[in-house]
Amino acid sequence: MIISDYFQLTTHQAEQFAQLDALYRDWNAKINVISRKDIDNLYEHHVLHSLAIAKTLRFTAGTTVMDIGTGGGFPGIPLAILYPDCRFVLVDSIGKKIKVATAVAEALGLTNVECIQERAEDEKRQFDFVVSRAVMPLPDLVKLIRKNIRHDHQHNALPNGLIALKGGGLNAEVAPYKNKAEVTPVSEYFAQEWFKGKYVVYLPL
Repeated sequence: MIISDYFQLTTHQAEQFAQLDALYRDWNAKINVISRKDIDNLYEHHVLHSLAIAKTLRFTAGTTVMDIGTGGGFPGIPLAILYPDCRFVLVDSIGKKIKVATAVAEALGLTNVECIQERAEDEKRQFDFVVSRAVMPLPDLVKLIRKNIRHDHQHNALPNGLIALKGGGLNAEVAPYKNKAEVTPVSEYFAQEWFKGKYVVYLPL
């Protein structure tokens, strides 16, 4: 499996990743959370892409993470499999998407995942990191989630903040944060052609 080319997995983690294909195919037939054309590329375009965040920062045990606009559970569910000792709160305003993410997390036995249907504005809790995948322009995202970043308890190699997966021309988005934001091409981590033009943006907050 493509994931084990890049990450050392326990047998249990490898089994959990292997289950994702059937789970998402089954749910996608009922509730469309991944485009029909793209379901065959689940591991490369969705799972491995999500795990680019784990190449940017290895979360230490006890880290709390909010996944904003999680959709069917990306990047939150792949990260939760990889980091069973961290807590993940997956937030989306669309109920049917949260239904899928919840069902997948339960089927995998992920006790470190909580899925919530709500608007990001309404989530008041604080976390070490907020992660997201192509949800909205960076300045809008920062405005929305700044309140959710905990300022104390910094126990990771990078200060608490936002880690976002983005694509395309980022210059304008990153411009307000050019001295703080770190932009890394995903192609530095993964060799597949599809990752060209995709980036991980880390912004300490």
